[in-house]
Amino acid sequence: MKNNLNRRDFLKSSAIASSFFILPRHVLGKGFLAPSDMVNMAFIGCGKQSNGLQSRFHETGQVNIVAAADPHRLKLERFTKNLTKLVKKSSLDTSFKAYEDYRQIIEDKSIDSVVVVTPDHWHAAMTVKAAEAGKDIYCEKPLALTVKEGRAMVKAVRKNNRVLQTGSMQRSWPEFLRTAELIRNGYLGEIKEIFVNVGNPPKDIDFVAQPLPNHLNWDLWMGPNTDKTPYNELLAPTLENDFWALWREYKPFGGGYITDWGAHMFDIVQWALDMDNSGPVKVSAPLSKNMSGDIRGLKYTYKNGITVTHKDFGKNNGIRFIGSEGTLDVQRKKLEEPDNLKKVVIKETDIRLKHPENHYIDFINSMRSRELPICDVEIGHRTSSMCNIGNIAYELGAELDWNPKKETFKNNAAANALLGREMRAEHGIII
Repeated sequence: MKNNLNRRDFLKSSAIASSFFILPRHVLGKGFLAPSDMVNMAFIGCGKQSNGLQSRFHETGQVNIVAAADPHRLKLERFTKNLTKLVKKSSLDTSFKAYEDYRQIIEDKSIDSVVVVTPDHWHAAMTVKAAEAGKDIYCEKPLALTVKEGRAMVKAVRKNNRVLQTGSMQRSWPEFLRTAELIRNGYLGEIKEIFVNVGNPPKDIDFVAQPLPNHLNWDLWMGPNTDKTPYNELLAPTLENDFWALWREYKPFGGGYITDWGAHMFDIVQWALDMDNSGPVKVSAPLSKNMSGDIRGLKYTYKNGITVTHKDFGKNNGIRFIGSEGTLDVQRKKLEEPDNLKKVVIKETDIRLKHPENHYIDFINSMRSRELPICDVEIGHRTSSMCNIGNIAYELGAELDWNPKKETFKNNAAANALLGREMRAEHGIII
């Protein structure tokens, strides 16, 4: 049979064939993952939160978890044991590395990405160093302990052309997507005010020193912190203590529940109001606690006049949007819409927001495409900044004017002094 393939057909068939031909990574350029590549991933931090993330990344079928680091030896051993179950092996082969010091992961050029799942006081230092080493980053929320550290993370990620996904996975959940799309498209009418019900701001150290266990490198756990906080199991629980570590409640390490749960809920507020690259212009704190000792009542004000109040409205870890067309309440797995909106179908002609298959695959897809993930570093930084300036207002008991473009307070040196912190040179970063 005569071959009648002309040049046009040849080029067409060649183009089709080339779409199935996967070039090796070194040909495609630094940082590029071909569709056929498995992601070599390492975890920095092996505490309770790492357990779920380990499973979720493994379940994508696109990840090799090749290393982990934690100064808590028993947690590192537990992480390794859990991983052996996930990969259905009796033991991990020598390709998996377990380290006490995270810097050994940063130095390993075979690792494509890191999952930073440590206490908040470590996020910025580890993220900046990972970005400088050419690694993509999945960093738990809240993104940063201070505003200046968050901005340093953005700069490092952008300068080194890295991908960062913030662990604000609610943006990948349907109840929050619908909330944001209803509000963005005006179905709730003019937004009058918003309530966010999360816990209290951080507190000063109020525990006593305990004997330091031999399974924990306390100096490394403290990392960038310059203070001499004593060890207590509240901060770094033993495996027998099955509670969430309370470092998040104390000023040297976390931002209380304003950042812990607030980083989830204020994030949805920012998303719904289309403020991902900005923030409020004023933050006002109550002058005193209420009679029960509860510390709430902080109010944020946006330039358009919308207010967001830290308030217990009866639904824990939830958000209430009050608009001219009704009131909408949203919590995890629960959306309560006004009756007039329940049958509303978001149209293709409406503003449509990104909705990935899941938060973890979205990160991996962004590693391959080099496109921004759903909760990019700038978004994570803006949300954590909102939480950070709220904590500053609470600490000072003040009304503060905030410039979201310059990321400074107007005419308040005391507040501006709290936008960053001193760091130990060994683990710190330049901000």
